[in-house]
Amino acid sequence: MTKKPVTTADLRKQKQEGQPIAMITAYDYPSAKLADEAGVDVILVGDSLGMVVLGYESTIPVTMEDMLHHTKAVTRAAKHALVVADLPFLSYHGSVEEGVKNAGRLLQEGLAKAVKMEGGAEITPVVKRCVQAGIPVMGHIGLTPQSVYQLGGYKVQGKDVEAAGRLLRDAQELEEAGAFALVLECVPTEVAAKIRESVAIPVIGIGAGAGCDGQVLVFHDILSYASQIKPKFVKRYADVGSQIQEAVSTYVYEVKTGQFPSDEHGFTASEETVSYLYGKGVTS
Repeated sequence: MTKKPVTTADLRKQKQEGQPIAMITAYDYPSAKLADEAGVDVILVGDSLGMVVLGYESTIPVTMEDMLHHTKAVTRAAKHALVVADLPFLSYHGSVEEGVKNAGRLLQEGLAKAVKMEGGAEITPVVKRCVQAGIPVMGHIGLTPQSVYQLGGYKVQGKDVEAAGRLLRDAQELEEAGAFALVLECVPTEVAAKIRESVAIPVIGIGAGAGCDGQVLVFHDILSYASQIKPKFVKRYADVGSQIQEAVSTYVYEVKTGQFPSDEHGFTASEETVSYLYGKGVTS
């Protein structure tokens, strides 16, 4: 039986009932299809696609067109999971109007059901306007990759009293602005658990410990699928990268040694056609 699509209300209910939320980051039709059929609640089309599938060193070069292209692929595959798409670098940091317009494009053109924005209190004006326009917004605080150069690298956030307090206030202000959920990245377990207790909306962790309402990891990371990033918080559930590389290496070897293709991989023409092609007694 086909499961009904997950909604933002379903996620809030899961938090209320203590049912953990399973979220995965995926970037294309095949991976989204597999994740959706596996039963994930949320698929995030993350701007981390810049590093994972486009080969950039950070998320900074990712454009709105990149996000639209990949979001369209994911939404064509997802029948059950709620699809959330990242707003890329500088697409919502100018005017509020520009932020709302770009968020709207991810829903209207990309067919996502919600958008995700990085930042705390400073982005609440655009969060409020998006929510007023009918665009569900997921917040993202802690380690915010779009600010990696300002942060000085990929570092754990909220380790001291001042930073932890700031994260707590940011979470509460994002909730007040209308965000339906929060991603909390690379934050000490104790801080994350306190934030989760302090807001009514779901808090989904990545490198934030078991005290969150759910977890998110990247499709390529959990499968060791050509993933170059190996953070401490990732658990690998398979090593498909090695299997794929071995399979391709075998294919290359068989092509170069003449083992592939064999007769079983080809097609046979009729005797008449063979006779015509090779001139066996056929005249014009």
